[in-house]
Amino acid sequence: MRSSWFNKLSIIIGHRSPVNWLLLCLISLLLLIFVLGSSSSNVVDLAPHIPVSLLYTNYRKVKEQAAVDYLELRSVARGNSRQREFDLCGKERENFVPCYNVSANLGAGFKEGEEFDRHCELLVEAERCLVRPPTEYKIPFQWPTSRDVIWSGNVKISRNQFLSSGSMTKRLMLLEENQIAFRSEDDGVKDHSRQIAEMIGLGSDNEFPQAGVRTILDINCGFGSFAAHLASLNIMTVCVAAYEATGSQVQLVLERGLPAVIGNFVARELPFPSLSYGIVHCAQCGIIWDGKVGIFLMEVDRVLKPGGYFVLTSTPSMSEGSSSKMKRRNMLNPMKELAQQLCWTLLSQHDELFIWQKTDDVNCYASRKKHAIPLCKEYDDVQSYYRPLQPCIRGTSSKRWIAIQNRSVGSDLSSEELKINGVQSEDYFEDLEFWRSTLKNYWSLLTPLIFSDHPKRPGDEDPLPPFNMIRNVMDMSTKYGGLNTALLEEKKSVWVMNVVPATVSNSLPLILDKGFVGVVHDWCEPFPTYPRTYDMLHASGLLSHLISLRCSMVNLFLEMDRILRPEGWVILSDNMQIIEMARTLAAQVRWEARVINLQNGSDQRLLVCQKPFLKK
Repeated sequence: MRSSWFNKLSIIIGHRSPVNWLLLCLISLLLLIFVLGSSSSNVVDLAPHIPVSLLYTNYRKVKEQAAVDYLELRSVARGNSRQREFDLCGKERENFVPCYNVSANLGAGFKEGEEFDRHCELLVEAERCLVRPPTEYKIPFQWPTSRDVIWSGNVKISRNQFLSSGSMTKRLMLLEENQIAFRSEDDGVKDHSRQIAEMIGLGSDNEFPQAGVRTILDINCGFGSFAAHLASLNIMTVCVAAYEATGSQVQLVLERGLPAVIGNFVARELPFPSLSYGIVHCAQCGIIWDGKVGIFLMEVDRVLKPGGYFVLTSTPSMSEGSSSKMKRRNMLNPMKELAQQLCWTLLSQHDELFIWQKTDDVNCYASRKKHAIPLCKEYDDVQSYYRPLQPCIRGTSSKRWIAIQNRSVGSDLSSEELKINGVQSEDYFEDLEFWRSTLKNYWSLLTPLIFSDHPKRPGDEDPLPPFNMIRNVMDMSTKYGGLNTALLEEKKSVWVMNVVPATVSNSLPLILDKGFVGVVHDWCEPFPTYPRTYDMLHASGLLSHLISLRCSMVNLFLEMDRILRPEGWVILSDNMQIIEMARTLAAQVRWEARVINLQNGSDQRLLVCQKPFLKK
């Protein structure tokens, strides 16, 4: 017999079966655990101190959102197929990037540059809608054409911004009626790259890999001409630049089909582990390296591999008079002192181009003068997810402290390098064989869809031009970069942003050691990129993982739609129940979707989706 309080509750909420009551109680218990335990259960400390008022606001937001998502998922589980499609956002959100809100950051007390940084903890739940493309948006040119020509309406840079920009921009870009063309032969980038190679003792820039340089980090990269040139040499160069409301470097570089991610030298670490890059490149990047007691230079040191190079080009002078020499001396003096404390050597200097080399001898730090920059205390030196910048030297006790000249050439890692990264050879090669096989299945599924208007000739792997409909690929939940490796082995002209979820074991150091691109990211938060920047999104097992973490699936699909280009593709792999839920969410974001049974006896399914080109 039910008690009186149960009967009253039934009148208010409605009669339910015992199973439904049990489910509701379980959901409520999980939410209570989440709210009370979130501060201690996070794998990574994501943000600085948050005011108490914001904590209460976020608490209410979590409760309200959890309730909405629960009702939506319950509706899906009951087979209700009539889900409301999301409306298109207003024009003001065409280039919307969540977590970058200067006014909100200032209101929360962030200052001294932190107001321009990423603060997802302040993200306010806005109207759920689909970010629409601008009126003048066109489907991007295919690679390699996109490297040299893009549609001007696809990026937020106006003719007036272009005309008011400096001479360097005008020298690299040619703005036509509705296109931006990039000069590849006469922009001086090739000469600049060759000069760097010669200054570090190489015959030419195509010898960078032989010198151990697999990946390059280009800070405030302009419009990616350095990366575009190195791409022709199969050297992966990643652009990192601050968020910009207009004239964004990152947006334009991605539009060209080159790797880029939003990142600031302000108050937090970049989303890369220590000892990641062979070269850090700064060509007139506008950062005051000796500012804030040199903490930005310490961040460069953190991501540089032992024996790696910091390449700095200062602002060119109009003349070589005494004034010019004095300015150069004033810049070099503090840099010289900081470099000595970091155990860097000024390897070479020519006019405004300076190259320092980081030591590969870990004993160098013990022989420095007193009161030098201290070594960081021992703590997790691999996981780096927007932690505050540290005024100390990192990575000196890492097993990955290996001189770049002693590393393997190419993307194949030795068994010793796998062991250093904490990976068993059997596990690594089993994962690689899985993705080799899986990619063939993916491509056979996608080819008739992507190339339906361009039938294959007998004996041809892919159709004739337009032969590369996909360029920018994101693997949202990679393990060892297996999909990336398989794509390269099949000679697909793509690059992959390998994303390692922040809540799993961090394999990003291994992925970067292979010469690939990647970041750590928490998929309960928006990704640091602009809308319409990827041709394909891939995720294997990610949805199940995020549901276990109580992340909003609705918000995830809206975020995927934001960063996916019109007519772009999504491939999701998960168990049958999760895929059926995902198909309903795909319909809500207006994707065309089909479920594919792998016919292997398991409950694993594929969901292949395409985003339509919505204008109204």
